[in-house]
Amino acid sequence: YVTLSDRRRIVILGKTGAGKSSLANTIFGEDAFKIYHNLKSGTRECGAETRSVSGRSITLIDTPGFFDTDRSEEEMKPEIVRCITECAPGPHAFLIVLKVERFTDQEQEVINKIHEYFSEEAFKYATIVFTHGDQLLEGETIEELVTKVKPVDDLVKKCGGRCHVVDNKYWKDKPKHEYRSNKFQVEELLKTIDKMVMENKGGCYTNEMLQAVKQMIKQEEENIRQSPGNMTQEEIREKAKGGAFDRLLIRLVGVGTGALLGAFLGVVVLGGLVVIGLKTITPLASLVTAASTAAKALGAAAGGAAAGGAAAGGGAAAGGAAAGGAAAGGAAAGGAAAGGGAAAGGTLAAGIISIAKTSAVAGAVIGGGTGYLAAEGAETPQEAAKMAAEAVKNEALYVLDLANEVVEKIFK
Repeated sequence: YVTLSDRRRIVILGKTGAGKSSLANTIFGEDAFKIYHNLKSGTRECGAETRSVSGRSITLIDTPGFFDTDRSEEEMKPEIVRCITECAPGPHAFLIVLKVERFTDQEQEVINKIHEYFSEEAFKYATIVFTHGDQLLEGETIEELVTKVKPVDDLVKKCGGRCHVVDNKYWKDKPKHEYRSNKFQVEELLKTIDKMVMENKGGCYTNEMLQAVKQMIKQEEENIRQSPGNMTQEEIREKAKGGAFDRLLIRLVGVGTGALLGAFLGVVVLGGLVVIGLKTITPLASLVTAASTAAKALGAAAGGAAAGGAAAGGGAAAGGAAAGGAAAGGAAAGGAAAGGGAAAGGTLAAGIISIAKTSAVAGAVIGGGTGYLAAEGAETPQEAAKMAAEAVKNEALYVLDLANEVVEKIFK
């Protein structure tokens, strides 16, 4: 018998090829998740499985490479939404999977993304798990290796010093040393998660977005119970999650992937827009209108200082429009709005610096908000994506034309 306090929802994160699915199978002691041996054909869809392990009911949520640098927004967005619905109201632990290998620029990019998308609160629920443990030197522990690579050491410290190592290929049978045994390492990992849950007062990691999704699933369950049929609680739960997934994807398809992942992992700047969008469309409309109005007001700006900022704003607008995507309109408007801030600095350099600091935020607000508002009436994710893309493109072109007009006037 497993009590409520012994249940664990664990999200496994990492880049493609790090060994996430293999780690999940190692924890379960069986092949619950499919393993792909080609890096380009790794896990493409989020999946969840539940098993009993050492007296605990463990649900593992295996994810695609959320921290990959070559995945498109179209590919990643549905899987982030699926992960959110699978783990609502929140995971008890995040396992961040890295390989024991030579540290390269690619690994640095992954760690940079982890730092970007995780809030300080989420790190309290995270543990680093290294795979390919056979690459450790004879007699070396993972803790000793970590101290030799500062970026990795800093990441482990952010996770409260929690790190473990497994080897999904060589550490299965009759190890020479207990440390180099998957059975030993998995038990130590589960103990670490138990201790972490206790330190977090028995709760799971959650935030406004996850709580909103929890309510959506609850509402779906109530609707299903009112329909004719004889379904088990588990069947009702699974159907409710499917319904919530469809509703979420339609609502959030217009929001940038960065904003969506940021909302899931608790980054306030990226996630605020998504949370507002989940709750009600009215304040989001006001937010987008206010941001767009501020950007477009640049047309009335005058003076040499404003000119410098506006010129830089025009460049940012062009870049945003060319780049495309959910944040295109926001990046363009963000560049223009930042130009106004350059009046205080009085130089072109100040305008550029101001734009660099604010364009990402403005992009998330205006581009994501525009896409969200446009997609609200859609009946399918495909229709929502088309409507959002068209709205963001129109917004980007409008602001780009405005910025070009201002630049032409200034440099006559």
